[in-house]
Amino acid sequence: MCRGDLVITAGAQGGYKVKICTPFLFPQAKNCCFDLNTPNAKMIWQLTSYWTSLVTSVIFGLLLQLPLAQLSIVTQPNFVLLMADDLGIGDVGCYGNDTIRTPNIDRLAKEGVKLTQHIAAAPLCTPSRAAFLTGRYPLRSGMDAINNYRVIFWNGGSGGLPPNETTFAKILQQQGYSTGLIGRITGLIPVRWKTLACLAGFSLLFFVSWFSSYGFVRYWNCIMMRNHEITEQPMVTERTTSLILRESIAFIERNKHKPFLLFLSFLHSHTPLLTTEKFLGKSSHGLYGDNVEEMDWMVGQVLDAIDKEDLKSTTLVYFASDHGGWLERQEDKRQLGGWNGIYRGGKAMGGWEGGIRVPGILRWPGVLPAGTVINEPTSLMDIYPTVTHLAGGVVPQDRVIDGRDLMPLLQGRVEHSEHEFLFHYCGIHLHAVRWYQKDSGATWKAHYVTPNFHPLGAGACYDRGFCPCFGEGVTHHEPPLLFDLSRDPSEAKPLSADTEPLFDTVIERIGRAIEEHRRTLTPVPEQLSLYNVVWKPWLQPCCGTFPFCWCDKEGDSELDDL
Repeated sequence: MCRGDLVITAGAQGGYKVKICTPFLFPQAKNCCFDLNTPNAKMIWQLTSYWTSLVTSVIFGLLLQLPLAQLSIVTQPNFVLLMADDLGIGDVGCYGNDTIRTPNIDRLAKEGVKLTQHIAAAPLCTPSRAAFLTGRYPLRSGMDAINNYRVIFWNGGSGGLPPNETTFAKILQQQGYSTGLIGRITGLIPVRWKTLACLAGFSLLFFVSWFSSYGFVRYWNCIMMRNHEITEQPMVTERTTSLILRESIAFIERNKHKPFLLFLSFLHSHTPLLTTEKFLGKSSHGLYGDNVEEMDWMVGQVLDAIDKEDLKSTTLVYFASDHGGWLERQEDKRQLGGWNGIYRGGKAMGGWEGGIRVPGILRWPGVLPAGTVINEPTSLMDIYPTVTHLAGGVVPQDRVIDGRDLMPLLQGRVEHSEHEFLFHYCGIHLHAVRWYQKDSGATWKAHYVTPNFHPLGAGACYDRGFCPCFGEGVTHHEPPLLFDLSRDPSEAKPLSADTEPLFDTVIERIGRAIEEHRRTLTPVPEQLSLYNVVWKPWLQPCCGTFPFCWCDKEGDSELDDL
């Protein structure tokens, strides 16, 4: 059988004879070698070169198919977004806690990138999550309050994310992703306007007589839904954790062969601190610690499901909290809220670091460098453009997007964050502004308004349960309080013109940034107005006959022992 060789032999006169042996022309020939000195050598050589080049190109193209296929998968990864509720940055082991066990969250940080200056766009659930989903300050969508009603209290309220806002989930659906939100969700129930007056009158009487007496708030406001169908009303709290975990793992298994986005919004560690029996009394920090450790276990179960389906290298996992821990949440002498470590303040405080600096961890093996710590300013709003770009989508061009794509920073392709200024609101009231001065490495923060702590010397508003955004419960500062967070992250020692030579320059530059920022704001309907947050019986989700709303469609399905 002929082999493909170039044969060089010594000639009789001391020269060389060159033969080309090719199987491409005569693969079955016993002798397919041709002397290049023969008259037909040139033709044979040209034919040989042609076929050799052709076959080489084909083989090379085939060899490229596998890497290119793998690249197409990497450019459209899966996303698993894990968000805790009210978790303090000081509650997590990889952020300095050595008394609450969070091995699975810590493992994420070890295998991925830990952000130390990850900032929520608001210090309360409703506006913070609106900003997370849209990549925009909640003020831009009307999701921050002008009054003291700063969150959506009722399932039967009319406020909410406006339909003209585009979430990252919507963009990913357009890119062919399966999307899943595991958590609590509400829907609207249309009712004929002719019956509105009767319902309103009846609901008022019912509220006075039965609602307060029999605690029907639990039946109306604590529900479990699958898509638009109510499956539990009221929610059976003893099995909520198992249900949420089962749904999350099932979603991963169901969509393992196509790109997916899973947003798992934990009930942990918000009060009433729903904790299953096997975790009760296991931590050294009472019920709150038990609840955090159970959430960490849930994180581990989700990570195990990703590993089991061999999706680790194609899945970007993100973990964060929606804002800081609730310092004022106490019951007798028990602390039921979180701890914010060295950072001052907590939940509901728009300016102090304890209310807005949160854990932020991203893992994507092979793409993001493991064990990396980034001290640059980043925001929960950054997840929006990051996820959108990785999925091959484009962020909306008809509106301001305040988030920035994190990938260049996470991969070390750029040295500094794209955020020069971050604006810290309490409701619609601007309380503080952060300026990252990249050339010097300083992170300046100016407080224009701060809450009045009570009692004096305390770090929270223990007389109210929540710190207010305006009115007699706050102090306005002129000039503003100025801190350099790079030197004083606890915001313990305010600077002045006497102690900081750059004081006037910094305050002036931040002032110009505020003016530029305000020029980008446009009036929008207030989603958290009194009318929108008040309970409306005709919008109340009800499984059964209103007002006797009750069902348990999950009770017939056996839960796995997760």
